[in-house]
Amino acid sequence: MVSGPSRRDAPARGPRARRLPTAVKIVIAGGFGVGKTTMVGTVSETRPLRTEELLTDQSVGVDDVAGVERKDTTTVAMDFGRITMRDEYVLYLFGTPGQQRFWFMWDEVAIGALGGVVLADTRRLSDCFPSVDYFERRKTPFVVAVNCFEGAKQYDLTEIEMALNLGPRVPVMLCDARELDSCKQVLIDLVLHAMKYRGLTGEPQTQNA
Repeated sequence: MVSGPSRRDAPARGPRARRLPTAVKIVIAGGFGVGKTTMVGTVSETRPLRTEELLTDQSVGVDDVAGVERKDTTTVAMDFGRITMRDEYVLYLFGTPGQQRFWFMWDEVAIGALGGVVLADTRRLSDCFPSVDYFERRKTPFVVAVNCFEGAKQYDLTEIEMALNLGPRVPVMLCDARELDSCKQVLIDLVLHAMKYRGLTGEPQTQNA
């Protein structure tokens, strides 16, 4: 006679049972050369998927490289990475291409996203406005993370908030896309903001990000 599984072999139940982390999709958007690829590469616990190509003479007059003259590559599809946070969430990060001619891909990348990070550069602050407008139109919660580039003029966060004119409902913060802890904090702030926005924390759901 074949005996069934013993109680010792039975899967764990109750509060001690290991819970699988929740999968969360995050979109990282912003202007050309703002640091999206760098941010994904910094935080990803796996080797990030990148779709970068070299800038060529054909991009002259098409891609505005003012302020980022040293940049010699560009993302033509998306960046993809993954990070596990606090054993509760696995964040799947999708970096969008920054140039206008690739904006048609944003809808596909943004489907199912919990929220977005808009990376900004104070040298080209207006470049982040299309990303802000995009998330606002989709009613997708987002935060603005100002990437502090070495050698760029530093501004007080209050000055940047006034220049962006987004109001108190959109968190704005400084970050360094090269630093792991800085990028992690941006993602934590986004997840908390998105959960509050979508009413997942027990607080009243807001209508605007």
